[in-house]
Amino acid sequence: MDDQGCPRCKTTKYRNPSLKLMVNVCGHTLCENCVDMLFVRGSGNCVQCDTPLRKSNFRVQLFEDPAVDKEVEIRKKVLRAYNKRERDFSTLKEYNDYLEKVEDIVYNLTNNVDVESTKQLMEQYQRENKELIQKNKAKLTREQEELEELLLQEQQGNEQRRLNLLQEEQRQLQAKRKNKQALLDDLERSQVPAALLLAQHKDRAAQLECEIEKQKQTVKPATLFSTGILMGQTVSLQPVARIAETLYQYQPLHIETYGPLVPQLDLLDRHGYLKHVRAAMPQDTAGGYTSALACHRAIQDAFSGMFSSLG
Repeated sequence: MDDQGCPRCKTTKYRNPSLKLMVNVCGHTLCENCVDMLFVRGSGNCVQCDTPLRKSNFRVQLFEDPAVDKEVEIRKKVLRAYNKRERDFSTLKEYNDYLEKVEDIVYNLTNNVDVESTKQLMEQYQRENKELIQKNKAKLTREQEELEELLLQEQQGNEQRRLNLLQEEQRQLQAKRKNKQALLDDLERSQVPAALLLAQHKDRAAQLECEIEKQKQTVKPATLFSTGILMGQTVSLQPVARIAETLYQYQPLHIETYGPLVPQLDLLDRHGYLKHVRAAMPQDTAGGYTSALACHRAIQDAFSGMFSSLG
């Protein structure tokens, strides 16, 4: 990030950490001050590629690579027109082809490949699908509004529950303080033995705790799930279809080496194969690895095809 700078005034973020870089439609950058200077006369061209620019098209650079900012902005514009959903297609293949076409358009506009023909293709698509584009925009707006409304309801419910808990805790604290003060008054004024007063106080404290627990259990539960479904609401969900399958039966792997028979894994140590094999370190034994496994694999490779090669 330190080597980023403005190509016009040569100011870098190393010398000016508060430097704000702006990206234009062609993907090149200028600092905020140079953008203001460039449009003093009302219009200007990019200092790197001479593309005609408008001040309203500049935006703050968010990524280290300005090309990424350019792609993000282009993708937003393309998706405003190409806003079809999977339900708008009869098959999944058609939907995947549509997505691939969108990616080709974004790539061409980002990398300046067939820009004019790509723009003409987009204009033709917008003319042919004008009604569907507007319809999907309206659906997206409604879905966004519904989501925001559900989030607001959930936030309000959480805030109300938090206030209720705070009020309940305050009432409990006041009741405990009142009970404690009553004990002190009884100890000061009453002629009853202190031990008896303490026992009575403990009984009242136990009753108070029971009442508090009952109040906690009767606190009104949440009425809304985070998904927006009301608690207690009947929601019809289709059961998951069960797939009848047979249990997996393990079959030991048989490796045909076309050579001498390979000793079994448990016989390697007895036959002396592990005498010259480095023992596995504790950090090497993750996942069940042992030195015998590596040795057994090496023996299999060594024995493979010995008869055929000798013949």
